[in-house]
Amino acid sequence: MGVVLRYHVLSLPHTQTTSEYISCAYTAKARNFCNMMMSLGHEVFLYASEDNDAECTELITIAPKVDQLRWFGKFDYHSDFYPITWGPEDRHWKESNGNAIRAIRKRIRPGDNICVIAGLCQKKVTDAFPMNPAVEYGIGYSGVYAPYRVWESYAHMHNVYGLQNNDDGKHYDAVIPNYFNPNDFTFKDKDEKEDYYVFLGRFIPRKGVEVAVEATRKLGAKLIMAGQGCRQEGNTFYGDDFSVSGDHLTHIGHVNIAQRAKLLSGAKACFMPTTYLEPFGGVSIEALFSGTPVIASDFGCFTETIPHGVAGYRFRTVGEAAYFASDEMLDKLDNKRIAKYANDNFSLDVVRYKYDDYFQQVAGLYDGSSDFYGDWHGRDDRYTRVI
Repeated sequence: MGVVLRYHVLSLPHTQTTSEYISCAYTAKARNFCNMMMSLGHEVFLYASEDNDAECTELITIAPKVDQLRWFGKFDYHSDFYPITWGPEDRHWKESNGNAIRAIRKRIRPGDNICVIAGLCQKKVTDAFPMNPAVEYGIGYSGVYAPYRVWESYAHMHNVYGLQNNDDGKHYDAVIPNYFNPNDFTFKDKDEKEDYYVFLGRFIPRKGVEVAVEATRKLGAKLIMAGQGCRQEGNTFYGDDFSVSGDHLTHIGHVNIAQRAKLLSGAKACFMPTTYLEPFGGVSIEALFSGTPVIASDFGCFTETIPHGVAGYRFRTVGEAAYFASDEMLDKLDNKRIAKYANDNFSLDVVRYKYDDYFQQVAGLYDGSSDFYGDWHGRDDRYTRVI
């Protein structure tokens, strides 16, 4: 390892940094990022709410539960979408950012990294410390601003460049995939799978649930759906502005870590039919850890994360989605190889070294060794998936 570094990590104002909040991808990333950096011997100061099971040098509460209640009111995150809004001047951002600035000021040292996970909503925090490196990590949004940025896929990085009408690249923009604890998942081989498919995600049109519904209808197969935002009347399932129907459908609502592991490992395949350019699609990787093939859209991050014919299949039509999810095509895949692929590329133990290499290079800009290449872990494959 290179030099020991110090990280000031901001979480989000509407959740707790515990495994219970797994359905908020950004909270999960903040929690696991702390665990990775602590495992490498670095110092981590986590600025979050009161409940926490992330490893850290110190937990600093910037979003007390009493303030969360005042900001968001009461809500049931098991059935409702998180009530967070994404305006930098919204009350919850202004107050939690102010709390963070005051707390960081008491602890900051030259060269310390300030790590944000909410883009422009947390810009005021990094602006308050212009002499320290500001790093956006796990970027899955478009409102980027920091001088040091870590994206989850090249697809998303290039998409945001296009949205900004920018055809110039930027050094110190890196792509490092999202990261998961393999212990959160249960592997099941082909002969242990049950007779259902799974869709796990928010119940909104852009997640493509209708494709999963129609593909399984063509197959005459059962589809179990899980996640927030769905209400049921008979065999019809409603989101805010759309619905799907079918006797082959079941929706089981929000699932915790144990339920998620069981649901994903038992499925014959997991549908990821997102209709937008998905920045990463964490559920797809969670399925792979379970030895479950993924049937994904043929654009966005999946072109990097789901090798066609190896970890699953990428489809271009509903007919293709049904064909690739058929028993005939799933039988061609090696479930053990699928799980190994996930462990080799997306586990905390692997990705932590990629982040460490990146931050060591950023540190080199601040201590005069900008060409840092010492103590390289040799694990940085520039996101190339070698199977």
